[in-house]
Amino acid sequence: MKPKHAALAVLVAVIWGVNFVAIELGLRDVPPLVFVALRFALVAVPAVFFVPKPAVSWRVIAGVGIFMSAGQFGLVYLAMHWGMPAGLAPLVLQSQMFFTILIAAAVLKERPTAAQLAGVGAGAVGLVLVAVGRGAVAPLGPLLLVVLAGLSWGIGNTISRSAKGVSGLGLVVWSAAVVPVPMLALAAAVEGPATVLDAFAHLSLPAWLSGLFTVVLASLVGYSAWNSLLGKYPAAAVVPYTLLVPPVGLAAAWLAFGEVPQPLEALGGLVLLAGVGTTLVRRRPRPSAAAAGVPVRSGVSR
Repeated sequence: MKPKHAALAVLVAVIWGVNFVAIELGLRDVPPLVFVALRFALVAVPAVFFVPKPAVSWRVIAGVGIFMSAGQFGLVYLAMHWGMPAGLAPLVLQSQMFFTILIAAAVLKERPTAAQLAGVGAGAVGLVLVAVGRGAVAPLGPLLLVVLAGLSWGIGNTISRSAKGVSGLGLVVWSAAVVPVPMLALAAAVEGPATVLDAFAHLSLPAWLSGLFTVVLASLVGYSAWNSLLGKYPAAAVVPYTLLVPPVGLAAAWLAFGEVPQPLEALGGLVLLAGVGTTLVRRRPRPSAAAAGVPVRSGVSR
């Protein structure tokens, strides 16, 4: 990868890590489901009027919007609203890679490698350690919601595989349009219409700044740059940069809120990241006989 593109990948990882601090700041003034609806409404409008619809079916667009956007972030925002630390959330959310591998194996019949299976096992151990460490100081409910968010993201990843070669920005914008209406309806059912209307009527400056960060930097800039890199390089050269998101998120939460993970949480996080890294190990193809310098006989065998 060229140095300028490597620097861009690092920048995206930094943006996505800091994004969890921005989310927590916004959640102090806006109910979680309303905040998700606001975020994706701003991602979709006005961009949907200028960005062409990607050349995929509405079913794919709806699936990406429901699982990768509404499901993932709805659960993450709820978890953080109920006490999941901003530094720990991006770490646990890395479980999405394990779910993606398992779902792709079940649905798409993509056979996982031995390294990927070992990574899934290590990741499961890491999640258990994080859960035990978290359970010693706080309820496990928010952590489980983030694990479910990882599952939702994994389903969305599987659906998006059928959208290969289309505009990444187009898929982000058009799938975002699926989110606001059902999310607002759910917010009204859970929190009451009055609470939803009051949230929009009294949006604070920190809430607006938080929303703009998640919309402009995390969604539009971040995902557009990421999809551009995936279009230039193999996924194995780009995806490992996501491993930078959890440590950036931990550092940002420590600087912003003084969050310090418990020792067992930190250990579990390291094991989890090691598992994620293991899933990225690619098995070298066995060299052919010709490449190895072994003479190959031609003609009819006898």
